[in-house]
Amino acid sequence: MRLIRPSLMPERDVTPEAICLQRRSFLRAGAAFSAAALFGCGDDNAARAATPAPAELATLPNVVPAPERFRTSEALTRREDATAYNNFYEFGTDKDDPAQNAHSLRVRPWALAVEGAVAQPGVLDVDALLRAFPLEERIYRLRCVEAWSMVIPWVGIPLADVLKRFAPTAEAKYVAFETLVDKTQMPGQRRSTLDWPYREGLRLDEAMHPLAILAVGMYGRALPNQNGAPLRLVVPWKYGFKSIKSIVKMKLVPRMPRTTWSDENANEYGFYANVNPAVDHPRWSQKSERRIGEWSKRPTLPFNGYGEQVASLYQGMNLRRYY
Repeated sequence: MRLIRPSLMPERDVTPEAICLQRRSFLRAGAAFSAAALFGCGDDNAARAATPAPAELATLPNVVPAPERFRTSEALTRREDATAYNNFYEFGTDKDDPAQNAHSLRVRPWALAVEGAVAQPGVLDVDALLRAFPLEERIYRLRCVEAWSMVIPWVGIPLADVLKRFAPTAEAKYVAFETLVDKTQMPGQRRSTLDWPYREGLRLDEAMHPLAILAVGMYGRALPNQNGAPLRLVVPWKYGFKSIKSIVKMKLVPRMPRTTWSDENANEYGFYANVNPAVDHPRWSQKSERRIGEWSKRPTLPFNGYGEQVASLYQGMNLRRYY
């Protein structure tokens, strides 16, 4: 297959300036989402663009466009929005903290440990990871538990391909993920906002699903620090807080692992966190969402619109109970 570097975003996919300015006014004027800032999710957006670190300006070479089933024709969220304002509590709890503070994160050298119920445990340097696997562009919808959404062109590696290299054993039923813990690099960890490290988990069959990727970039460039550099999980049918950032460890385990937000408040944040408009958050509806760059809301789709591909994973499960 010929390797292709993704082109720049076409003009038709850029959010019109007038809509963006309207959204900014709305965010300043409205209080509807002020409480949502207290809760973890994927990558939020706002008006203020961060000054990019030099590493995130680099394009990623040899990126293969993914097949159509891993893409959407919906308009992309502006890169400036997707990278400017984030929830990444390791750098602070205010929405603009990650963009302002994440420059302290050193993304090289970086090692990923894979351990637990695998036949070949080991530690893999992130640059070796990039050399070992072809990079794919995946254009996915992202739905946050806070009832906003966006569309992002990720660059990454199928998680299944990475896990297979370490040969999961029959005892492996789940994959537990951990973020870096380093108070010197991540100033938010100097506070007991959460029980560090940030932890997430997937069932093994979820982790092996073709939609799940380890992202190393977005918009054709290296992943910005505030978006989870150099390595983050992207699971597009789940709420964004499942997509753990700055991963340093994956451990295959026989039992359901602890996860940060389930530990913090299990009544509000379940292990599965599948996008389900029929199950409201205790403090707000999940039936609709606000797409960043748009004024009006749109209906939220079951499994974030990926039901045809992933619903079979949960056949027979009560998705109201196992949320």
